[in-house]
Amino acid sequence: MPDFQLGPIDVLVIVTFVIAMVGIAIWVGRKQKGTESYFLAGRTMVWPVVGFSLFATQFSGTQYLGLAGAGFQTGISVWNFEWVATLVLLVFALLILPFYLQSKITTVPEFLERRYDRRARYAFSAFTVVTTMLLDSAGAMFAGSLVLSLLFPQVPLGVHIALIALLGGGYVLVGGLKSVMVTDTIQGVVLFIAGGVVFTAVFAEFGFDWAALPELAPEGGFTVAPPADDDFLPWPGIFTGAIWLSFYVWVTNHIVVQRVLAAKNIDHGRWGALFAGTLQLPVLVLLIFPGVLGRGIYDQGEIPNTDMIWPALVFEYLPVGVRGVVFAALVFALMSTLDSVLNGAASLVVNDFIKQSKREFTERQLLGIGRMLVGVFMVVAALWAPVITTFSGIVAYFQSFLGYVTMPLVVVLLGGLFWRRASTAAGFWTLAVVPFGLAAFFAGEVFGLFDIQFLYATGIMFALSLVVFVVITLATDPPPAKTAELTWSRETWHRESAELAGTPWYKNYRVLALLLGLATVGSVLPFV
Repeated sequence: MPDFQLGPIDVLVIVTFVIAMVGIAIWVGRKQKGTESYFLAGRTMVWPVVGFSLFATQFSGTQYLGLAGAGFQTGISVWNFEWVATLVLLVFALLILPFYLQSKITTVPEFLERRYDRRARYAFSAFTVVTTMLLDSAGAMFAGSLVLSLLFPQVPLGVHIALIALLGGGYVLVGGLKSVMVTDTIQGVVLFIAGGVVFTAVFAEFGFDWAALPELAPEGGFTVAPPADDDFLPWPGIFTGAIWLSFYVWVTNHIVVQRVLAAKNIDHGRWGALFAGTLQLPVLVLLIFPGVLGRGIYDQGEIPNTDMIWPALVFEYLPVGVRGVVFAALVFALMSTLDSVLNGAASLVVNDFIKQSKREFTERQLLGIGRMLVGVFMVVAALWAPVITTFSGIVAYFQSFLGYVTMPLVVVLLGGLFWRRASTAAGFWTLAVVPFGLAAFFAGEVFGLFDIQFLYATGIMFALSLVVFVVITLATDPPPAKTAELTWSRETWHRESAELAGTPWYKNYRVLALLLGLATVGSVLPFV
């Protein structure tokens, strides 16, 4: 392992970067006039910011550590989560996003209230708040603490987690979603460039010989279709789990969808979603390949935590000053992920619970409540973060948790969007499967009472949720006729086709989606 020591120039760069980011956040978010401004950036965001913020929110420092670590440990199969996400974003842009933006909702659970009833909204929102605390917030804190532990190994992990929590929580109190999205974009660009620089520098060690990659990968690890009994990502798991997990992340998870809700119009939302899907494809080269190449530089015994392989390569191959920029962007991106989650969770509580109560609140009072909630959620996530140490890696923790507990939400949302007959009762009672999934997660993944690959467990939970949804729908009354306008149909497609008549191909989202789909297939086939 390299010596994780920052030089004076690195420290100066880091301090300058942090000051610049905080200054930009304060300047961008200096005028907060109400909850829509604070939580939805006033619905003014253009497509490049929407796309990069979508990408950076779900794919920030946490994934930079986790994906490179998975590449080092298991090979390139982890890329399945990324290219599948591209296809899901195509579906989102083509079929689902208009229902969100045209209805002017402030949260995803609000859409469920319109499609089903208020009970579904409350249950969905409460679940999302809990999972974002246990998953996204805690994951960002844990990943940030790992990076800080490299520089200050004598400091306990809990102290690092507390520091990340305080810095990140303080950051989101200032500027709201607009500040977060703009700084997300800046950090995302820096990390994207850094990924290319690190890959180039490491690849040069092997003479830019592509044959070195399959040779260095673990046995059977240079394919996106591992055997069905693979412990990490069996190929059937792409269909039983990876697809449905991506639908949760990109279509159902309010923390991510919130970025699209901030778009200035439907076109910018669609282009932003397609741009985010495009950014998923180079991840194989920018992050996973460096992890694989790291196997030719370090012995596995030299890397006590595989999630640290990417920072190790940064310190090994980047010069002083440049690595300071990358380190600052990495830590700040981790904090930005935390900011995004805290802002989104507070948005859910304020819009789905506080505003729905009988008591009237002013916009100033609601902003104060939202900021107070950020502090509460920050403490909860910090207390949970050390639990992640029981998992083999960050990616394993994220995906296994999601697989067990989110499938009822995916079924309820997709069922409501694409099945006009889906009943109000089914929308609520299917969500009752969530506690069962949470209990199964603790029993299998935390306490080890049974052993089943988490993508197969995801498929089981999806099937169970689907059965409950269909049975209750068929056994209860149809929904009110007004819900038909919230359900996709062929008439929807024909109407949008008429609206697209005469649109140039480079602005036609269907043409762009087709091109992106072909690029995705062309990228994946060589590794099957």
